[in-house]
Formats: sequence, structure tokens, C-alpha cells
Amino acid sequence: MTAYTPAALVLEDGRIFRGEAYGKVGRTLGEVVFTTGMTGYQETLTDPSYHRQIVVQTAPQIGNTGWNDEDDESDKIWVAGYAVRDPARRPSNWRSTRSLDDELTNQGIVGISGIDTRTLTRHVRELGAMRGGIFSGSELVSDEQMVAAVKDSSEMVGASLAGDVTTGETYVIPAKGQKRFTVAALDMGIKANTPRMMAERGIEIHVMPLASTVDEILEIAPDGLFLSNGPGDPATTDAQVELTRQALDRKLPLFGICFGNQVLGRALGRGTYKLQYGHRGINIPVIDQETGRVAITAQNHGFAVEGEPGEEFDTDFGRAIVSHHCANDGAVEGLRLLGGPAFSVQYHPEAAAGPHDAAPLFDRFVDLMSESSKS
Repeated sequence: MTAYTPAALVLEDGRIFRGEAYGKVGRTLGEVVFTTGMTGYQETLTDPSYHRQIVVQTAPQIGNTGWNDEDDESDKIWVAGYAVRDPARRPSNWRSTRSLDDELTNQGIVGISGIDTRTLTRHVRELGAMRGGIFSGSELVSDEQMVAAVKDSSEMVGASLAGDVTTGETYVIPAKGQKRFTVAALDMGIKANTPRMMAERGIEIHVMPLASTVDEILEIAPDGLFLSNGPGDPATTDAQVELTRQALDRKLPLFGICFGNQVLGRALGRGTYKLQYGHRGINIPVIDQETGRVAITAQNHGFAVEGEPGEEFDTDFGRAIVSHHCANDGAVEGLRLLGGPAFSVQYHPEAAAGPHDAAPLFDRFVDLMSESSKS
């Protein structure tokens, strides 16, 4: 058993939570956010959308199932830091190959355990997501020095982060069974389960770098364009917004999720804004404006598209509608072009981890490409 090493999680407003080092001992800075998922911590940690964020788990005990080599959603842990209340003493799962603590240490992720995550979550809910830092070992200095370091760190507003997480070069995920369609997926932080779910529907996916041009996309003769999830402020995505507008001009079937929803929103002329504390978890209710049905969804975003539930609005490409909204706060959760083959949702239909309510959206994308090929 490792020796006790004191640690502190410090917020920019001066609030300090003291606990024990978990994972690597040292210092890390980032935006402090919380996620309400009671399971799926491995998928959370490896989700590129959490880049430069210190993630607080609201579930009290974390690490029970250890770490395996099958459930990663990317090739590394992306969180800036990790805060939990009660880490499991030892993992217990037949798929586990090592403990969560060991994996955090192996990948150099500074964390903290033994803090009151309930109080921390309430603090963030009331005052909003804010900059913070975790300090342990020799980095655990005076309170004044730690608060100053946090205040000197970068804010999430205006942060351009998708370039940090995108692929360096195009790679292809082949269709399973008979190939039906080819899709160009713009990688702004794509999760592994997304192309997997498209491949199951006969789609060959070309995952392409963030800086890809419309000409490079058209070279593969795609049947559709997919805009992935990703981290950072959507206001920094001017090049991707212009690419989306060019795709809309060509009536290329388009499907966006999460960050991709915000990019499509901007391409349709809508603004974006920062939510007070974001939507992060696997139990968030979304209402479909057309049917009135509620889906329980997986989400991870701190920004949203401007708009009201059910609102119709004019765009350069015809009328569009706010097709989905959050039952909790009314935030925009989906957009649809009424006269063109484009739609998006703010949540994660690949749901890794999470409920499968939204998985049929991939079938809708298939239907959109089928209809387009016939016209």
C-alpha cells in the first residue's frame, strides 16, 4: 500500500478541498467540471471532449472494475485531472488488467481522492464551472501560491482545443458486411464507438483531420459528412464552419453530434454560449420536438447553441428548426434543416458509456443518405 500523500484541489474563487493524491503526484490545471455518470469512468477519462478539464465524479466510489484494454474511447486519457471521493481499494472484474490508480499514474494524470465531491459539485452548480488545479507532493505549496497559479491559467472561453485531439492523418474503418455508404468523418475529438456503430450499418468511415478541406473530402466521393464531438469553444471553429457551409451548399447529407451540433449551428447562422456548468453524464433527458418523446442521453458539453425549444428560423440554406431540447433547462439539443439533408444533436448517440435511446439516429443518417442517392 502506498504512503499517504496530501493533496489539494484549488478553485479560482479561493475555495480549497483537501484530500489525498490519486494517480500521479504533482500539479495540474484545468476547468473543473462534474459528471453524473455512475458507470463508464474509463470511457469518460479517454473521451477527447474532456481535454483540459479536471473531472469530478459525483458517484462516490470509483475504480471498482479496474482498467481494461477494450473500453478506451481513444488512444490515451485526455482529462487534465481527476477528482473522486472513495477510490476502490482493489479492482474486481474479470476483464480488469490493472487498477485505475495504476493507469492514472502510468499516463501521468494528477488526481485527488478523499474529498467531499458532493459539496464540490454543489459549489460548481451554484457558481459555475471555473478554473482549478490539483496540487500534491512538492507542488503542494502555500494557499496563496496555488490560487495564484490557478488564476494565471487559461480559461475555456476562447480555447481552440480540437486541433490537439484530431487525427494526424486520415484512417479508414471498413464497413461490416456489405458496404452501403462512404462517410467522411471530420475528427474534432471522435470517440471510438462512433465509427464502430456506423460500420455496423454498412458504412465505410474515413476519419479525417480537423484541417481537411472540402476538396479533400470530396476526393473520397462520400455519401455523407459526419461532424464529431470535441473539446473547446465552438466560437473558434471558423474553418470547420465554412467547410460545413460548403457541404450544405452541395446538399451533402450531414450528421453532427455534440461539438458537431455547435458547428452546424454556427453554419446556420446561430451563435453559441457557455453554459453555467454544462451537461455531463449519462442520464440527461432530451425532448424530441416532433414526436414529444423523451430520450435519456449521454452528454458532455459546456457550450450550447442559441435558440428556443421548437423555434423555426431562416438560414442561408432554407428554414431550420430547433428539433430537440433539454427537459432540465430548455437548452438546444438538436437542429434540423427543413429543406435540406442535414441534422445534428447535442448529445452522444454512440453512448459509451450510457443508454441506447439515441442509437437509431445512426439509422436516420443512413436513411438520409439513401434518400439523397435516389434523388
